[in-house]
Amino acid sequence: MKLYYSPGSCSLGAHIVLHEAGVAHELVKVNLRQHTLESGEDYYAINPKGAVPALGLDDGAVLTEGAAVLQYLGDHFVPALVPANGTLARARLQEILNYLAAEYHKAWTPLFYLAKGADATDAQRPVIAKQTYLNGLLADGRDYLLGNDFSVADTYLFAVTRWSVNFGISLEALPALQAFMARVEARPSVKAVLKAEGLPELFSKA
Repeated sequence: MKLYYSPGSCSLGAHIVLHEAGVAHELVKVNLRQHTLESGEDYYAINPKGAVPALGLDDGAVLTEGAAVLQYLGDHFVPALVPANGTLARARLQEILNYLAAEYHKAWTPLFYLAKGADATDAQRPVIAKQTYLNGLLADGRDYLLGNDFSVADTYLFAVTRWSVNFGISLEALPALQAFMARVEARPSVKAVLKAEGLPELFSKA
């Protein structure tokens, strides 16, 4: 099984789930600017969408879209991270994954295309609004998005929220979200993945 990834991108979530599962896998780094692999191979030939993560299965099939990859990995390799299919809890997982993909993740797009030195205030507002909503979910005392049990959704939220540091967005006014980030970053699997991708720990010592 191969995980096509880019360090620090949203593929970080799938990488964490693979470590949580302890399943053997090969990491294949993707240059998202040139859409090539380190070998020089055209990434579009593997995933015509050009995005990560993509999961290359042993039978040659390729699965794309983060929410789908996360649920597939959970169902097949680490069921503790996904509620059972057909339950309300599973619908809640899909509900939050859809929100993270369609609303939260998408809200970051303008920040990635800002001209160098441009004022980021307007581009930050949609992200902060979504973070405020997520902080509200976590502020009821739960440890994770679905309650007190860690799930694949938490890996997605963690991966995307790490970008706050890059774009100068402080979580100081969002204590529940900030505590969530520290809690997830303290997990052994997350520490291992950050080290493997050459990324610093940003929250667990906050």
